[in-house]
Amino acid sequence: MTNPIRPGELPRAALLQPFRAAGAFVDCYVCEVEGPVSHAAFVEAFYTTPLFKLERTLLRWLAGRPATDADARRLAQGGSQAFSAWRVEARAADQLLLADFTGRTKSWLMVEAVSSAEGRSQIRLYFGSVVVPKKGSARRPPRMGFGFHALLGFHRLYSRLLLSAARSRVLDQQPNAAP
Repeated sequence: MTNPIRPGELPRAALLQPFRAAGAFVDCYVCEVEGPVSHAAFVEAFYTTPLFKLERTLLRWLAGRPATDADARRLAQGGSQAFSAWRVEARAADQLLLADFTGRTKSWLMVEAVSSAEGRSQIRLYFGSVVVPKKGSARRPPRMGFGFHALLGFHRLYSRLLLSAARSRVLDQQPNAAP
């Protein structure tokens, strides 16, 4: 079986479009799942996977920014404007854009109803990131920096793993999921 997680095109209405237009690094990964999945369920699943809990633990220890599953649930349901090292930058019924405390990196989650090749109703899950270039000066244009380039391969792999973990969690939580 092929990996269901793949790079995807940003939808026209994606909250990441202005950053792409401004020259920031923007990526987008997608996959599909059968059955209904609300945006809130996807966001909660994403931020409560075992893989993301590892990131939450690191952020608690290294940055003093703890978060719990209950915090993830409040974020997903629109009851919170912050989650660990992130704050809500924009929200729509089908998408959420979070900015980290530095403002240079952003995370985006979106759901979209689509039809499969066989005509079945599916939900497309999107996960994307933004990295805003370091500010330039009169003599130097904005740039991404060494750290960005050094970690780009890891970022791409980690993004796929995060979306895969969220997809599995969404599938496990569906009412008709196998035991």
